[in-house]
Amino acid sequence: MDTKVDSLGECKIDSPLEHVDWVGDGNRILHDVSAESIEECFKRGETPVSFLKAGPRNKVYFDLSKLKCAIVTCGGLCPGLNNVIRSIVLTLYHTYGVSNILGIRYGFQGFIPKYGHSVLELNPNTVSQINELGGTILSSSRGHQEIGEIVDALERMNIGLLFIIGGDGSFKAGARICEEISTRRAKIGVVGIPKTIDNDILFLSRSFGFSTAVSCASDIIGCAHVEANGAPNGIGLVKLMGRHSGFIAASAALDRRYANFVLIPESDFDMEGSHGFLSVLEERIRGKKHAVIVVAEGAGQRYCGVEGFDSSGNKSLGDIGVFLRDRIKEHFQTKGLEVNLKYIDPSYTIRSVPATSEDSVFCGFLGQNAVHVGLAGKTNFMVGSWNEQFVCVPFNLVTTGRKQVGLNSKLWNSVVEATGQPSFKPPDDF
Repeated sequence: MDTKVDSLGECKIDSPLEHVDWVGDGNRILHDVSAESIEECFKRGETPVSFLKAGPRNKVYFDLSKLKCAIVTCGGLCPGLNNVIRSIVLTLYHTYGVSNILGIRYGFQGFIPKYGHSVLELNPNTVSQINELGGTILSSSRGHQEIGEIVDALERMNIGLLFIIGGDGSFKAGARICEEISTRRAKIGVVGIPKTIDNDILFLSRSFGFSTAVSCASDIIGCAHVEANGAPNGIGLVKLMGRHSGFIAASAALDRRYANFVLIPESDFDMEGSHGFLSVLEERIRGKKHAVIVVAEGAGQRYCGVEGFDSSGNKSLGDIGVFLRDRIKEHFQTKGLEVNLKYIDPSYTIRSVPATSEDSVFCGFLGQNAVHVGLAGKTNFMVGSWNEQFVCVPFNLVTTGRKQVGLNSKLWNSVVEATGQPSFKPPDDF
């Protein structure tokens, strides 16, 4: 596993910071959170996998008085985007004295001349209260743009350091941008700040927006519980975000423990048969007279999946929430049992709310550390949290896969214990 972070060159300029704990390239954080220390691994003759620690360096690469930076937000909305933007701007401006900061509008489209998007000058005044707002003041977009045109724009604007706030697709683009910059022998740094409400980025303990999403989703599951108990044979069905990973559904279900069934992409399930979901749901309704179901959007795609890809290059998903709503109603009609089903899809509401205090503080640390390491000339990486430390992870390593809920993990075992749900598969399948 190659965790080496690229560098634009030697840092020769003294940092303006004072009274801080400096971090050097020798400061690294173990990938294996169970290992004692890097030193102990070397004593045993092992070469441990470790990440470069983020934080302020005593020397910086850029002439801060002449540096121009840019910030772009890409992909779908997520709580905390404005908080990260604000943190980057305030750290650049107040901590390092960098006053020339541009906000690129509408994602990577903002670099492409044919779209005609203007840039936004960013300073402490323009970002003073944006942390109280959901969404992003820079707006966003999905879809691929020509890498050469993006680098052309960076060179035309004389950008020395670009901050990309995005997810898996944005970081793949970031890696290609860095390749093009290297081919041109340009000296432009590219730093990523990981944004995914699903918490599915590899080598990341948590992503910003996830805590806010879980909090909102928990409230909505509580509403579904009220609805399910408010009518005879009531069913509350909630669809939550989670294309490939069920972290939001699993975590929100554990908050108040109202959910009776949690369906996630990682855990396949049968609909029909004596062990299938519909039979188990029917048994609960006949016995308990109510049920709450939480489903992640990427679950059960073998029943409702569609062909093709979306504008971001992700495989298109069928609507599992609508499928379950209709199939449950149909099942109970054939059984001659009337149910009162309430279907709730809060996805766009959740992703658009302002960040909670916990997420806001986390966003602040991410922005600060992105600036610290970026100004030291490091490039082609993201800043993230690992083993309770902020670290640098190369783009090409981040984009090798997605983090998913382990079916033998403490998280999923707790969900199964809290709900009491079976596997929804016949015993012969094990």
